[in-house]
Amino acid sequence: MYEPPNGRAPLVAGGFAAILASTCCLGPLVLISLGFSGVWIGNLNVLEPYRPIFISVALVALFFAWRRIFRPAQVCKPGEVCAIPQVLTTYKLLFWLVVTLVLVALGFPHILPLFY
Repeated sequence: MYEPPNGRAPLVAGGFAAILASTCCLGPLVLISLGFSGVWIGNLNVLEPYRPIFISVALVALFFAWRRIFRPAQVCKPGEVCAIPQVLTTYKLLFWLVVTLVLVALGFPHILPLFY
């Protein structure tokens, strides 16, 4: 049975890429705020060189998610999952949550120096 594509996969990919993009900066800050300290925290920036790649993947995934959620290519037939209003509302809510994560990942390195 063929199931029409929905916006779930791009949303998951965008959220995962946003989390990976912010791990280089967010990880040490979380550890410090939990009371962990030491010189080794400064070495937790292994993923820093890959940050632009993760952000690019997140932005591309968000574009495809936006296109599938807000500009669907096909009209849903009654009874399909995409025709249920609660599902569409949930996808839109998750989309904006992932957009917020990506914006945090983009702005975090610029805001991070204010905490140290």
